[in-house]
Amino acid sequence: MLAKRIIACLDVKDGQTVKGVSFENLRYAGDPVELGKAYSEQGVDELVYLDITATNEGRKQIYSLVESVAKNLSIPFTIGGGISSVEDAENLLIYGADKISVNSAAVKNPQLVSDLAKKFGKQFVVVAIDAKEINNQWIVHTHGGKKATNLELYSWAKEMEERGAGEILFTSMNHDGHQNGFANESLAKLSEMLTIPVIASGGAGEMEHFKDVFTKGKADAALAASIFHFGKIAIPELKQYLIKEKINVRP
Repeated sequence: MLAKRIIACLDVKDGQTVKGVSFENLRYAGDPVELGKAYSEQGVDELVYLDITATNEGRKQIYSLVESVAKNLSIPFTIGGGISSVEDAENLLIYGADKISVNSAAVKNPQLVSDLAKKFGKQFVVVAIDAKEINNQWIVHTHGGKKATNLELYSWAKEMEERGAGEILFTSMNHDGHQNGFANESLAKLSEMLTIPVIASGGAGEMEHFKDVFTKGKADAALAASIFHFGKIAIPELKQYLIKEKINVRP
């Protein structure tokens, strides 16, 4: 069995790391490159950098950030935000990204995911899905969670897998930033219906939440932000806890 992954997510706005609650009320958390270096030294398995205002503001990804991260880190990292073409993705790859994440652009043009997978291979393509549970149905949102769509989480995730996505990064908007645990029931359903890895996002607050997301939620990886940024949980201690709990993680 593949080891479960711990991923630190860095939402970037105006060159700084930020974090909010349910995608609102952002507060600054530090320099994204320095934070990335610190997490790498602490043993995090991967990093995800998301330029959270790129789509809303119509900006392209900041290539200088990608270049700085690639020069300073040796662990894999994913870049997302404002990627709307194969050319955008290719530039990010040239500057050093290991994977790219698409969200709003995939909803707008699902063929983009097929094109990216064909050009670069599915291992390069992460499809991020931000969804909110409304009246017992998970509704996909775009533009940093600001725009609801007519898409439903499970059918959309399945289509993305069929189009060539290598991983699905599912963020529960209901759980994001509240630190009360992940959306494990929905994650388990996703993990059972898909053959590609599922990354859980939204809700990490205690070490036990990570154990639960790997056992009850059946996720392949767990992503967190604020609990790492503001020192609530240290990555080495989290990994030691998970190993004691018989979860297969890298030391």
